[in-house]
Amino acid sequence: MSSSLPVADVRGFFDPETYTISYLIKDPTSSACAIVDSVLDYDPASGRTSTHNADRLVDLINNEGLQLQWLLETHVHADHLSAAPYIQQKLGGKIAIGEHITQVQSVFGDLFHAETEFARDGRQFDQLFRDGDEFTIGGLKTKVIHTPGHTPACISYLVEDALFVGDTLFMPDYGTARCDFPGGNARILYQSIQKLLSLPDHIRVFLCHDYLPEGREEYQWQSTIAEQRKNIHVADVGESEFVAMRQHRDAQLTMPRLILPSVQINMRAGHKPPAESNGTRYLKIPLDVL
Repeated sequence: MSSSLPVADVRGFFDPETYTISYLIKDPTSSACAIVDSVLDYDPASGRTSTHNADRLVDLINNEGLQLQWLLETHVHADHLSAAPYIQQKLGGKIAIGEHITQVQSVFGDLFHAETEFARDGRQFDQLFRDGDEFTIGGLKTKVIHTPGHTPACISYLVEDALFVGDTLFMPDYGTARCDFPGGNARILYQSIQKLLSLPDHIRVFLCHDYLPEGREEYQWQSTIAEQRKNIHVADVGESEFVAMRQHRDAQLTMPRLILPSVQINMRAGHKPPAESNGTRYLKIPLDVL
């Protein structure tokens, strides 16, 4: 994929409640589009969900006469709920994630003691991508890159000159993803990052979160591969040094505010757990486990 190929039209939508950026990718030569890492609003105090963030995307796609082909997930998020099923119901498209979702479903299916009917083979998603798979968004060629470390199922999407890395990398002045969730591995994350940094300098890098580090006044979520080579966690840092840094840093972090509801929803491709005999759906809170 060279810089002479069609440039993806990318628009980011920031959710200040979860510091998440969802993306609309449009093929400039057609009406085809895709969404990366959509957000379903969730109030942890009441347990209520709403669709403000998702409706922004739905309304934009409808108003511009676009055709949604893909609802792409970079991984099973621990900080926000996915709105993919809601958007799919409104606009169509296929919900996709990496094939290693099965590992996440196995681990968290046990942790949450999921219902017997909960499938752990990824069938809740329309498409499970393997490393190196290619597909299109209209005329935009897209390649899947397996980038585990934060979770075993993390993947990045290279859409022509635009790279969507999920939580693997943050802005160069903030660093890299934590690796202390079940299945996380700092050494593997370092190797995944090196794989991404081997891409051409000009590739645009789009991030899933920004937490506004001290000294910066505005949220940012776009960089380049050249800029990411100066990332404060990896610039001139070897693998062993990175692992030691990441393990020390992760030991001081608290769990994300929405990890318990998020993972239960997202391991189901954004679908809520089945209703119980009284017609109500429930999320579980495992005590003294995480």
